Amino acid sequence: MAAVFADLLESTREPGTSRFSASGIAGILGLQQQDLAELAGVHRNTLRTHPESPRLQAALRDLMRVVSAATAVQPDAQRAIFLIKNEPIATFRHKTLMQLVQEGRAEDAIGYLESIGAGFIG
Repeated sequence: MAAVFADLLESTREPGTSRFSASGIAGILGLQQQDLAELAGVHRNTLRTHPESPRLQAALRDLMRVVSAATAVQPDAQRAIFLIKNEPIATFRHKTLMQLVQEGRAEDAIGYLESIGAGFIG
């Protein structure tokens, strides 16, 4: 499981830096650049012109934290990403994990995934 996430994580690193690549994360999540910018709460040009933006990097970090938690529960990376993007969760008023991240609730999303991993359902 850890190897799956390690491969995903490495594919999202901006070459020659210690920051995330917005295009790399958009690629693994199957998102358009505009959608990723909206999720991060930044202008779409920020992804290209200011990839070091603290707000953008914090949002990308939160997304990858949720991906890490999801791959711990679902070792198939594509299924884990599908879960993050598409599965409505009744506990959160039928929002997806990605919607929670957009609302700044990455901790809630991770807590939910950890509870599933521990065997709690609901």
